[in-house]
Amino acid sequence: MARTPSNMIPLGTSAPEFNLLDTVSDNYINLHDAKGDKGTVIMFICNHCPFVVHVNSELVAIANYYSEKGLGFIAISSNDAETYPQDGPEKMKIHAQEVRYPFPYLYDETQDIAKVYDAACTPDLYVFDAELKLVYRGQLDDSRPENGIPVTGKDVRHALDCLLKDEENTTIQKPSIGCNIKWNS
Repeated sequence: MARTPSNMIPLGTSAPEFNLLDTVSDNYINLHDAKGDKGTVIMFICNHCPFVVHVNSELVAIANYYSEKGLGFIAISSNDAETYPQDGPEKMKIHAQEVRYPFPYLYDETQDIAKVYDAACTPDLYVFDAELKLVYRGQLDDSRPENGIPVTGKDVRHALDCLLKDEENTTIQKPSIGCNIKWNS
């Protein structure tokens, strides 16, 4: 299992706009359609990565809990579907329904959005405030497949709690670790 760290882009970075296919609804969704009033979580994930599979239920739990508090959640898969057909739009739709994603699951076919966000791995997590300025980037928590640490989402939950309380998140933000994004050649 390859272990690729996320790129720690500067806090305060503005969320780049996108307009991508939501594989569940078959509609195109842009950042402003899906953003939350109080903040937005953007997650680069995919269907097959064992790091994502390991945290899927916690991603769903966090989204279900915090979406009621005014936060928006958006998942994007940027993997090359020609080389990795299990990450193509049809399979994304099936996966999203099976796992019960309560957020849009967008397909970045050109990989342009992953590049503009400087996404490197799955899962790669970004939290933006109401003005779409980056306040957190990094790991969900310290759990990884096979390390025996329970999945709690503590790092992202703390970032979201700070955002909702309008408090600065002073904890050290650690890079996510996961499978590299499967870039097309």
